[in-house]
Amino acid sequence: MSQTDPRRAGPRRAGPQGAGGRAVGGSAAGGRSGQGAEGLAPEPSAPGGLLDVLNVAAVVLDSEGRITLWSPSAEQLFGYSAQEALGRPAARLLVQPEHVPLVLELFDQVLAGATWAGGFPIRVKDGSIRMFEFRNMRMQDQHKNLYALGLATDQQALRGVETDLALSMRLIAQSPVGLAVLDTDQRYVLVNPALERINGLPASEHLGRRVSEALPFLDAEQIESACRRVLATGDPLLDQYAEGRTPADLEHNHAWSVSYYRLEDTSGQVLGVAISVIDVTERHLATTEMTRARRRLAMIADAGVRIGTTLDLPHTARELAGTVVPELADLAAVDVLDAILDERQTGSVPELDEDRPATFRALAVKTAYRTDASRAPDPVGKVARYAPDRLITQVARTGNPILVSEVDGSTLRRIARGEESAELLAEAGVHSYMCVPLTARGSVIGTLSLFRARAEEPFDEDDQLLASELAARAAISIDNARLYRGERRTALTLQRSLLPRRPPPQPGLEIAYRYQPAGATDEVGGDWFDVLPLSGGRTALVVGDVMGSGITAAATMGQLRTATRTLAALDLEPSAVLGHLDDVASNLEQAFATCVYASFNPQTAHCRITTAGHLPPVLVRPDGSAELVDVPAGVPLGVGGVPFGTAALELEPGSRLVLYTDGLIETRDDPIDDRLAALVRMLDGRRHSLERTCDLLLHSLRDPDGHDDVALLIAEVKPSGS
Repeated sequence: MSQTDPRRAGPRRAGPQGAGGRAVGGSAAGGRSGQGAEGLAPEPSAPGGLLDVLNVAAVVLDSEGRITLWSPSAEQLFGYSAQEALGRPAARLLVQPEHVPLVLELFDQVLAGATWAGGFPIRVKDGSIRMFEFRNMRMQDQHKNLYALGLATDQQALRGVETDLALSMRLIAQSPVGLAVLDTDQRYVLVNPALERINGLPASEHLGRRVSEALPFLDAEQIESACRRVLATGDPLLDQYAEGRTPADLEHNHAWSVSYYRLEDTSGQVLGVAISVIDVTERHLATTEMTRARRRLAMIADAGVRIGTTLDLPHTARELAGTVVPELADLAAVDVLDAILDERQTGSVPELDEDRPATFRALAVKTAYRTDASRAPDPVGKVARYAPDRLITQVARTGNPILVSEVDGSTLRRIARGEESAELLAEAGVHSYMCVPLTARGSVIGTLSLFRARAEEPFDEDDQLLASELAARAAISIDNARLYRGERRTALTLQRSLLPRRPPPQPGLEIAYRYQPAGATDEVGGDWFDVLPLSGGRTALVVGDVMGSGITAAATMGQLRTATRTLAALDLEPSAVLGHLDDVASNLEQAFATCVYASFNPQTAHCRITTAGHLPPVLVRPDGSAELVDVPAGVPLGVGGVPFGTAALELEPGSRLVLYTDGLIETRDDPIDDRLAALVRMLDGRRHSLERTCDLLLHSLRDPDGHDDVALLIAEVKPSGS
């Protein structure tokens, strides 16, 4: 049960006194508990009590009906001073003539020993007639002289107090809201019937006791702290939420709204603290269900954003595990059938035999906190075989989820991969388990295993539905990544077959090159480079970039590379070569590419360069200074109908020409001009070997998470005769 529990907010039996020595008495469900005489002591009262509110006057008459005692309250009520009243017959001073016979008759009855109580009209000093409530009784001194004592108060004020008290008691007794009053010692002095029903205890077991005494099965510290705070500050605490079980209903949880406020008398003296308790179980259940529904929708929406951001199989599995932990489980493990990772397996997954074990590969393990239970599932990347009777095998074979609300020792052994794993799960406090299939395109490709340890509630059917929905969404992404692996292998094989082998030595040039696929996924693109021998000892240097990725880009790249080699053999000018390549690309379906083509003559040291929408080459002079080559940009291949311009350079021995694709320098956040400037700075003033220069450029400039492949080609002019 939560700390703010209305069972700890029930009224208690009256303590000896309220704040300032004043008792807080009365109960709609029972009186105050008695105390022995040894516990009593004088109790000074502060002004403002009930007697002060009523202003009770005391008047004493002798046997002749003359006033012998006149209290200060009598002066206030009737208006006559003691000097004006003492010694005078009360009937003449206070009673209208027509009522004198009745007064004398009643006076004789009181002296004879009768007690009279009731309302009587009195003439006050200002001449007006007002009704007063009297209590008259006989008194006798040691000489056996008789007197009449009259206690009086304003009848209208008395009726108002009586009405307020009756209404208050009826309200407390009949209210459907649980009400309690605690004195300043935090002992129950009042409990209404509604709170008796809520707490499952009669008022007699509350009154005079503290919360911890009346309800010992609760942790009373929180409620007593709340009472102390309200008593000290006077600030109410409203609508404090509580949930738990009471003796009234030990089988079901209830929820309550509890409020605390300080009680004060008319003079501001603190009497105690009042507590109201409202059963809000139905509202709580509805709110809880709405919250769970929102949580499920939020997790499903989150899964749509988080899962499947890449076509990397392990990464997708980690995204699934990260979605369900910690929102749904304390520990999650994602395993796939090892058969789906077979490079030859591109279609549907074979079904598992009922009497044969299943082989899984662990892809992801996620925990909500540091725990040794993280070592219980199979380590990521490991292949493990599970017997037919294991729960994970049954889920993979049948495609049906398994929910174990309460896990015991024998169940743990059917969940864990071994005795040691079962012990780790038990020591971590795992008490609930669920396993759902990863089903894609009608085939089970793996499982999602979920564990709860610190989470108090076990898994239920709603959790199973949510986990199944998340697993189904993730399974499509995982299967797409699996299928993409096969496609990527095919594309990579095609691309590697289309890229040049190590270029043969060329007259007057030293060549270095690099090719790297895109990012961590090794995504295949359409970048290529080439070194082509031309007539007269000349050499053509080519770098190109087909837009897009995958098999289509690799195939287009192969076609353009083949066309380039064919056109170069015709001894055409660079601008003519790109013009014909533009025609070739225009005839290919949705084929656009950028390209830079350079023709170098070692005998004249002349170099002619043409680009088709490509980034400009970098020229590094023999003294180490670097600059971008000012060459007409042109339009990409495939646009059609636009002529290409040419730039002419003279390359001295030791000069270097750096050709590259945009994957070397582009990032998501930096302007391209800034990245080009960074490339020039990297080359300016540095003189490493060509191979070392290639490595430095790739390491320093390329975005580690780049989504584009890179082709890099560096040519250095050798001295004449070398």
